[in-house]
Amino acid sequence: MNKAGFLLSAASGALLLASAAAAQTPAPPSPAPPAPPAPEQPIVPDSQFEKALPPLDPDLTKPLEPLPAAPVPAPGKAGSPPAPPVTPAGNFPPVTEPVDPGLSEPLTPLDRFELATPAPDAKDAKEAPAPTIRYSLAVEGLKAIGLEGRFRSLSALEDGDGKATNAAMVSARTKEDELLAVRLLRSEGYYDATVSSSIAQVPNEPARLAVTLTTLPGHRYDFGQIRIQGPDTVPTGIAREALKLKSGDPIVAADVEAAEANVRLRLPQQGYPFADIGQRDVLLDPDTHLGDYTLPLDPGPRSTFAGFTTDGKLAFDAHHVGVLARFKRGELYDSRKVDDLREAMVATGLFRTVAARPERTGETAPDGTEYVNIRVHQVAGPARTLAGTAGYNTGQGFRAEATWEHRNLFPPEGALRVTGILGTQEQSLVVQFQRNNAGQRDRTLLLQAEAGRQNYAAYHGYVARLYGLVSRTSTPIWQKKWTYAYGGELVASNEDEKRFPPISLKTAHFIAGLIGQIGYDTSNSLLDPTKGFRLGLRSNPEVSLREPTKPYIRNIVDGSVYYPATDSLTVAGRVRVGSIFGANLADLPPSRRIYGGGGGSVRGFGYQQLGPKDAKGVPTGGRSQVEFSLEARYRFGNYGIVPFIDAGQVYKTQYPKLSGLRYGAGIGGRFYTNFGPLRADVAVPIGRKKGESRFAVYVSLGQAF
Repeated sequence: MNKAGFLLSAASGALLLASAAAAQTPAPPSPAPPAPPAPEQPIVPDSQFEKALPPLDPDLTKPLEPLPAAPVPAPGKAGSPPAPPVTPAGNFPPVTEPVDPGLSEPLTPLDRFELATPAPDAKDAKEAPAPTIRYSLAVEGLKAIGLEGRFRSLSALEDGDGKATNAAMVSARTKEDELLAVRLLRSEGYYDATVSSSIAQVPNEPARLAVTLTTLPGHRYDFGQIRIQGPDTVPTGIAREALKLKSGDPIVAADVEAAEANVRLRLPQQGYPFADIGQRDVLLDPDTHLGDYTLPLDPGPRSTFAGFTTDGKLAFDAHHVGVLARFKRGELYDSRKVDDLREAMVATGLFRTVAARPERTGETAPDGTEYVNIRVHQVAGPARTLAGTAGYNTGQGFRAEATWEHRNLFPPEGALRVTGILGTQEQSLVVQFQRNNAGQRDRTLLLQAEAGRQNYAAYHGYVARLYGLVSRTSTPIWQKKWTYAYGGELVASNEDEKRFPPISLKTAHFIAGLIGQIGYDTSNSLLDPTKGFRLGLRSNPEVSLREPTKPYIRNIVDGSVYYPATDSLTVAGRVRVGSIFGANLADLPPSRRIYGGGGGSVRGFGYQQLGPKDAKGVPTGGRSQVEFSLEARYRFGNYGIVPFIDAGQVYKTQYPKLSGLRYGAGIGGRFYTNFGPLRADVAVPIGRKKGESRFAVYVSLGQAF
């Protein structure tokens, strides 16, 4: 027995003895308390305590008996397990378990597993789908203030088309519409509005609910004081003038956002590129139903242009950026000019992305403003293009064209273009060098060499041409009011009116000429004008380099006008007058004469088929012409229909007449894209003569004129 057990046994024995002694002692005769023992004497003497302890068991001090040894069977005895081997060191060797041969086999490929969807439980298959909840929506209080239509267009209940899976879905949509109604009312100035809803079951229809949304708009709040907080601008009041809010007008969220956007737009246009608009504050007064509006504004420094830098993957350097820019150092900053620079760079077709932003320089200009620098970030895109077109025209037959172009082979913006044309009436090869923005914004330099074979109704022949032109022309991206072109050309050709002539320098026509053109355009679109007018004059002085050297001049005047009769109907008219002065018809090569007919002339007649003809019906061309066109362009959505009538004639005389006019009439269809309308016109000649087409079809991009 250990020491702790011994002490416990002793304590137990002492308690037993004390109990026995208390049982044998008689009760005192009187309740007088005994005298307390002295503090230094123990309650039970040690001798008495030790005498009361029970004796210990003598077996506790004996050693434990050894365990009996396990019987060892005799060696070789049947049914007895063999004795485990022991190593010389006295250790047992590791036990080797038998290996399952299946563990070494390769796994079955996934594609050999047979996967089959378990058949549905028969009980589940018999369960019918839950019935669809139908509901109706009634809105009260919004129609009187003109908001019911807007609410229903945004409503979750309306979007659900009156169907729901369960009533909980109807309830969720109703709560969403409550919040929508509150937001809508507050956006219109009804800040005290309350909205409630109820959902009731339709009697005798357990799967149909009636939802009622009730709104109480309350008083509408108007603007009280309107104040812009912060430094003023130069000139004063730019921000307040741009903030189109008036005291007494209703507080409408859309009007507030539009007014603040106008401030953000106008300040950078008038010299403040770094204007910072803070968070608006509207203080509502429930007694007067007015809201005092305060807009924090820091206009920043008034700035002027300093210059520009460029970085990134460059298509051209900063010098050419300056050619495109329409601002100079010292001009008051205007964000529209920065946007114009970015758009001009995009129009070059040389970039994936372009960014232009102002940066402060800290430098003060002589007028006290701060110079700002424009940083232009370029990411040049692929400059090569391979393009092709193909089409068919009843007047000109089949025509296919393929073009390879490198738009920046000779930087900046020096393009090389090679075009091959294969068609019924023309086969040619054209090589062009073109530099856009050549030393000046919007100025184009074009050098062209071409050679080809021409098989037209009026003549057949071979032509070689060298051509140079400097121009300022309109494009669908950059439509200009004034345009011009000037240049010159050298032409060598072998031509015959009846058959293909042999290629010979002895019989070739050699012509040198000048080119002059000027245009004025007030229309609102290059490809689809609906208002305005256009005027154009082309003059080409030419001279034959063979004897007799007779100079002559070719002049053509074009004019067109566009009148918007209604929002959907545009009435358009066109007039063309042309003349050749100084040469007889017989002295002019067939390719230099005037012809009429075709999609850009009098529709209904084939290309070059309008005008005088010889005895065999071959067009001879003329020295003057006059043409008229009238269209009614009616548009509905992205489609349009255009009835039209054209008139015109070509004359052998030097001056045009109005006699013998021929007419063509037809109808066209339009498909309007974001780039321009696609045109398909069908026209017939009025008073058709023998040999003339019964009808003609014209397909192109843009209107006829």
